[in-house]
Amino acid sequence: MTDTLTRDPFEDFDPDDGDETSDPIGVRTHRRQAPRTIRYVFRAIVITYLFMLVAWPVSLVAKNTFADGLTSLRQALEDPLVTSALELTVYVSVIAVVINLVFGVGMSLILVRRRFPGRRILSALIDLPLSVSPVVVGLALVLTYNKRDGWLGTTLESHGWKILFANPGIILATVFVSLPLMIREIVPVLEEIGIDQEQAARSLGASSLQTFRKITLPSIKWAVVYGVVLSLARALGEFGAVKIVAGNVAGKTQTATLVVEQTYQDFHQDTAYATSFLLAFVAVACIIIVTIIRPKEHQ
Repeated sequence: MTDTLTRDPFEDFDPDDGDETSDPIGVRTHRRQAPRTIRYVFRAIVITYLFMLVAWPVSLVAKNTFADGLTSLRQALEDPLVTSALELTVYVSVIAVVINLVFGVGMSLILVRRRFPGRRILSALIDLPLSVSPVVVGLALVLTYNKRDGWLGTTLESHGWKILFANPGIILATVFVSLPLMIREIVPVLEEIGIDQEQAARSLGASSLQTFRKITLPSIKWAVVYGVVLSLARALGEFGAVKIVAGNVAGKTQTATLVVEQTYQDFHQDTAYATSFLLAFVAVACIIIVTIIRPKEHQ
């Protein structure tokens, strides 16, 4: 009787034992082992899905590009139509990213730091380019900026501003489809850092510009960088909206994605593969570089 009363209740407890009855405090270790197996299964499913949907198709583009060594790339870079399209794509992408940077940061600050009627509607409208087909975006721009009966096209054309079938139209279409990527990277970070440091800076006499430059911008720096990279990748690969508003004039308003379509339809697959590879390489390289140099605490 004495042995029973003085016996340590945890004496026979083995933390490695999967039997539920051997755990007097209700901790079941085998319940931690089962979710681990499930996690491995889900990881395998995700990896397989990404491989089949992304890695494999892109690798086939690279494989066909280098099927004859560097011949396809060299021929593509020596083609004046391809080089002109690549130059136009870079030009449009850089301008679109700069516009997205300025307006993306500004709109993010307004959405997070201000409270006003219609704020939720504005936030929903920002996601519109992600939910609407780019072809619809291009058609909407045509209806707005055409010189015959467009809302703004007639006035702009009368003042010498040509939007459609020119670089401004391509830039507008590219900005429209890539702006949400910038904002949706910055908004969560602004919400996370709060306003305590900004209020402290203002209480010490800092102006709004000084507060933004010294406090806000360093806090959202990596969100801005990643937003720029995503916007650049999206701008480089835009096709649907650009095809509607550009006019696809070779050497003038033909972007790299339009060159890919035309060369592939004209049975110049080597040039199409090489141009596609260049676009994919730049986009993937930018994302990889930012991922590598981004500090771990910001990942």
